[in-house]
Amino acid sequence: MSEAHKLSLSVQYASNAKKLPTRQQFRRWVKVTLEQDIQMALRIVDEIEGRALNESYRGKDYATNVLTFVYGDTEPLYGDVVICAPVVEREAKEQGKDLLAHYAHLTLHAALHLQGYDHEKKREAEEMEARETALMLKLRYPAPYLVS
Repeated sequence: MSEAHKLSLSVQYASNAKKLPTRQQFRRWVKVTLEQDIQMALRIVDEIEGRALNESYRGKDYATNVLTFVYGDTEPLYGDVVICAPVVEREAKEQGKDLLAHYAHLTLHAALHLQGYDHEKKREAEEMEARETALMLKLRYPAPYLVS
């Protein structure tokens, strides 16, 4: 983990889900991604809020697993991340993944988006997926893009 970069992380639990990562787990997962200083709010939501946010900001009428909102591109980077617990649980079950590993992967994914990574173009997607895979392995989780 990079000690050179600073992390200010607020975790908000707005979900009734029973199995949620701890603040310490979220902090560990975000810290391992740091390439810049970050101030981030991470909010865990249920399906109603996740769907409303996805509709408002992306015009998509469904709850998605994770949304990342980036505010500017100067350090420290400011952003909000919203993770929809019921979607994460459903995906983990459908994909045969450990729930905590899936949360870790989505948290890494969001933190990388905040730092400028994207997956709109093939080359960018390959770079981002390679970074995510390396970080997941560093955290001793399985590679996230292997199909079970």
